[in-house]
Amino acid sequence: MFILGISGSPRKKATEYVLNKALSNLEEEGFETKMFTVRGKNIAPCRHCDYCLENKECVMKDDMVEVYNLLKKADGIIIASPMYNGSISAQIKAIMDRCRALESEDINMHEGKIGMSIAIGGDRVGGQELAIQQINTFYILNGIIPVSGGAFGANLGAVLWSQDTLEGVKEDTYGFKSLDMTLKRFIKFLNKYR
Repeated sequence: MFILGISGSPRKKATEYVLNKALSNLEEEGFETKMFTVRGKNIAPCRHCDYCLENKECVMKDDMVEVYNLLKKADGIIIASPMYNGSISAQIKAIMDRCRALESEDINMHEGKIGMSIAIGGDRVGGQELAIQQINTFYILNGIIPVSGGAFGANLGAVLWSQDTLEGVKEDTYGFKSLDMTLKRFIKFLNKYR
């Protein structure tokens, strides 16, 4: 099975580090993985021009074309976002909004895929659960089954604290426990439903 990880940070720091850890763990379990990072990419926000509704493709031909191809192939999706003002990054929001073009091509394209969320904040309580709720809402709207790590440590998904440094996230043992719990359930759902 193929797992796509999307890093929503324009910096090569905590978000990419954590997502790489998750994908490495999945590779050890036998999954094929690929990370797409928004860092250095050009992904414009959706114009809501309705071109995709008539033509079954997005009018804009930027780096989102690569994301479309990867999403079509994916059995599982992991979206990882840093906290920007208590929410997901603008880059992740642009990706979500631009997926309207995929849905116009095939409304059931993502049905039954498994989705996992990772949120990393500079503060321990920096909006991570709100960000995960936004990601999970995107999953639900697109027929993707969102999974969490379950009660007692990963109620909505993987939540980490970076202290605004790469070293800080590496020290977050509690956050990595939530990542491990969420990955275990993600793998369980992939094996059961895919």
